[in-house]
Amino acid sequence: MSKKILAADGKTPLRDTISQQKNAVYRGAGIGFGGQLRDWNPQLKSVDAALLPVLPRAQARTDDVIRNNGIAANGIQLHQDHIIGSDYRLSYKPNWHLLGIKPDKDFVKEVEAVFRDIAENPNCFIDAERKRTFTMMMREAVATHAYSGDVMAKPEMIKDSHSPFSTCIRMVAPKKVTNPSRKMDTDRFRAGMEINRYGQTIAVHVEQGGDLFGVGRTWRRIPMRIRGGRTGFIHVFEPLEAGQTRGVNKFLSSLEQLKMLDTLQNTKLQKAIVNAMYAASIESELGTEEAMQFLLGSNQGNQDGSPLETLLSGYGDYYDGASVKLGGVKLPHLFPGDKINIHSAGNDDNGFSDLEQSIIRYIAAGLGLDYAQLSRNYSQMSYSTIRAAMNDSWRYFMGRRKIIANRFASLIFELLFEEMMIRKYITLPSKARYSFYQRRHAWTRCDWIGAGRMAIDGLKEVKEAVLLIESGLSTYEEEAAKLGKDYQELFAQQVRESEERKEKGLPPPSYMKFEDFAPEQPEGQVNG
Repeated sequence: MSKKILAADGKTPLRDTISQQKNAVYRGAGIGFGGQLRDWNPQLKSVDAALLPVLPRAQARTDDVIRNNGIAANGIQLHQDHIIGSDYRLSYKPNWHLLGIKPDKDFVKEVEAVFRDIAENPNCFIDAERKRTFTMMMREAVATHAYSGDVMAKPEMIKDSHSPFSTCIRMVAPKKVTNPSRKMDTDRFRAGMEINRYGQTIAVHVEQGGDLFGVGRTWRRIPMRIRGGRTGFIHVFEPLEAGQTRGVNKFLSSLEQLKMLDTLQNTKLQKAIVNAMYAASIESELGTEEAMQFLLGSNQGNQDGSPLETLLSGYGDYYDGASVKLGGVKLPHLFPGDKINIHSAGNDDNGFSDLEQSIIRYIAAGLGLDYAQLSRNYSQMSYSTIRAAMNDSWRYFMGRRKIIANRFASLIFELLFEEMMIRKYITLPSKARYSFYQRRHAWTRCDWIGAGRMAIDGLKEVKEAVLLIESGLSTYEEEAAKLGKDYQELFAQQVRESEERKEKGLPPPSYMKFEDFAPEQPEGQVNG
């Protein structure tokens, strides 16, 4: 009788497993070596089919972890600070070639000035709720996209005698966009989005009221585009595949780890607190029957109190006379059957730090961030490693800025540009090939200047910028944008300062070689 060697599952002959592995076109689609993948049979679903049935629960769990987990909150803060920063500025660049006219610098400056006046007005006229400036609105947008997967807003026309514009933006929480009466998803209605046969969203259904106990909840149908081509509702997200209706938030891939990390840290903290609370205790040996007798005994026939009171009184009298001390090192003769237990506060790591770092690295990868940024731990890192990590995350931030933030900002700018034109705040250059309504995007094409790239070693990065410009591989516009500055404003300010220095009798600024005032540092050191 021949014996068969079984695989890791204890059932499949090892010979059959090896044979299947050799014959498999893609081994990942087989049963795996030893049959490890035999029970891994996920269903093939579209993003909508996988996401929409669990969307409310996913949103609720993500909201909870953002509110209560410091690592998650820092992830949101990093998105806001690195994508938007403290000032999100318009860089207006019409498509002059398509419009058939020569570039007009004065027109560009006029448009930027009018937009900035309304966008950053401290009275927040650009916000329907009068709570946010344009930059604040953009910071909220990238945060909302990070933890919900969508950016949503409703353009409004609100007449206000104090505001130069009627156009304003009402931010919409994605959790408020649901099917009417919260009915099940269909081919026409999916997660509050009304879809036509081409897969286009033609209208959105937004819940009104009902924040407390669902009382008075109604739904408002908002078309995506209204008469004349004006945007009726703004919805920005990055689809992962065709037919996708709602965005997937960045936390879903690591939500379980975030929750378990919270539990792990709290448990570790509780253990440390308990260990630190007690230095010593007295342990008394008392049988179960005697203990129950003392605890449950009655006062019947006992004029001096219950058996438990009698026992405790005896303990107290004994130790009052025995003078039990711990700090004085004296070890007394204990009550019969008692013993002293010494508790050490201790701070045994037992691999906790390594496990915590591993979990945070996993979370950082899911969020597209660098571990050092997310954990705020830059120890044991050289300039080269920090720069490599920051450049990697910078590419991610720039992708989010281009796809999410810039698109959302440009849609808002298009709405305000139309009212600028109608109210005669600006006059379009003559002899243009197309009107605004014929080519909206050509007239409103623009770029946006947000947070600059973090300078790790300012001297090295300034040298790099100068060399890129001098070698023709970059421009002042690109390098200034990396610092979060507008090169035109920078040049204008330099001219004003030079003229003022002449008026005051001061010498012009001296431009020295970098090596003359700051020699190179060794690779492993970082300035500051």
